Amino acid sequence: MSPIRKALAAAATTLAVIAGALTLAAPAHAADLSLSGPTSSAPGAQVQYTVRPVQVGTVVLLDQNGTQWAQAPIGFGAGTTATLSFQVPSGGSPLQLTATNYDENYSPIASSNTITLSFASNVGTTTQIQAPNVAKVGTATKILVNVYSQSGSTYSPTGNVVFTDGSGNVVSTVGLSPNGAGKSYAYWWWTPKAAGSYIFVASYKGDGVSQPSQSAQDVVFASASGSNISLTAPGTMTAGIPVTLVATLVPSTIQGSVGFTYNGKPISASIPIVNGQASFQWIPTTPGQAVIGANFTTNGGASGSTSDNVTIVAGPTAQDVITLTQPGYGAWAPGGTYPLGNGSVVGFTATDLSGAPVALSVTGPCAVNGMTLTVNAAAGACVLTAKTSGGGNYGPATYTYNVAIGPGVQQLVSPPPPSGKLAKKRTYQLSAPGVDTNAGQNVTWKVTKGPSVCKIGYPASGAVTIKLVKSGSCSVRGIAPGVPNMWQPLTVDRTYKS
Repeated sequence: MSPIRKALAAAATTLAVIAGALTLAAPAHAADLSLSGPTSSAPGAQVQYTVRPVQVGTVVLLDQNGTQWAQAPIGFGAGTTATLSFQVPSGGSPLQLTATNYDENYSPIASSNTITLSFASNVGTTTQIQAPNVAKVGTATKILVNVYSQSGSTYSPTGNVVFTDGSGNVVSTVGLSPNGAGKSYAYWWWTPKAAGSYIFVASYKGDGVSQPSQSAQDVVFASASGSNISLTAPGTMTAGIPVTLVATLVPSTIQGSVGFTYNGKPISASIPIVNGQASFQWIPTTPGQAVIGANFTTNGGASGSTSDNVTIVAGPTAQDVITLTQPGYGAWAPGGTYPLGNGSVVGFTATDLSGAPVALSVTGPCAVNGMTLTVNAAAGACVLTAKTSGGGNYGPATYTYNVAIGPGVQQLVSPPPPSGKLAKKRTYQLSAPGVDTNAGQNVTWKVTKGPSVCKIGYPASGAVTIKLVKSGSCSVRGIAPGVPNMWQPLTVDRTYKS
């Protein structure tokens, strides 16, 4: 039984004893008091009734079982109207209420008409989540839920509230505590593990008196700073070495711009926010302790800021040294010239003394993808550039390398069997149907040694085949013509024996 029900039951028992004595001598005459008030209400609600005309003594409000629900003393000089009020119980049968006026000796002198008060045991509720818009990653955040009784009921809901995330997974179950008339609350401490947006829904399960209800979705954004803007910057910087400052906004749909500051003074222009971020490359100049800040302004006029304390150390004592290596060939020398043919694809590895990333770029008829260089012409030149921002005691460095472009080396699309032993009287393919090289050229095959052993065939498919018709050995050669100023001629030799 809820605390309210226990209190009402105890009060009803005490009042019933008084009412029992008062009703022993109830008048038999017709009602001569007028009782007015509500005929329906919600459990836990406060109801009020008016009785008139009254006389000196006491006015008592009784139900059909003789239980007293309210009383009012009437003194000399009082008015002719009495007001009686009480809290509607959370359950039971409808109350048939009658008012009786007793004199100073507790003798009944008048009674009223009867009013039937109906009430239901299904109080409607409203559930609402109260949470901050932004939470700090790694910090406990209070997620509060309030459950309110509807229709003016003062009944405080009891029972449990279940929190679920945006996917419907249960993340916490908590019990309600009363928080004033018609209201209860519960809370849950949530610690976000990573930046992002989180959706929560609170579902009140009801308690037999109050009906279940569910809150609307509530979105909480988590950020490193605990505010709409967070700043990512190295904790230690080196004077003269570029650093990238990144401001991250939540939600990522914010439209506006960001400005960066050093010890409160601007170091950047307004940088547009793109997909929730704005970045700026900055070169610190003065060693010491400093405060790096980022502030934002939205297109709608909202604003905010954040800052980080950083340490700037003395600048580099030497320039960084880059080593660019072509596997299978060796290191390229800065300023050197390296011949590559059309279509060449060269992968590199790169290191530097500072340990910072090395980035490649190129000019001319070549392309770079990461650490891979591709030549897209048969003549001319390219300049390959390797660059590092340095770090520690090493400053930035930029190296260049020259690429002399010439005709490319043709490659077979479908190579023939390698030299060696082949089964006698079995047919093998020297060239597949279609073009034979990556330059779009066809290969012409002929037997250069042992023509009685090897026979070249030309089936209708367009392929070229070879068959060892008897024991022995033979040699074959395939020639593809070159493409002027584009591709070198190709010669392929094979020796087979059965």
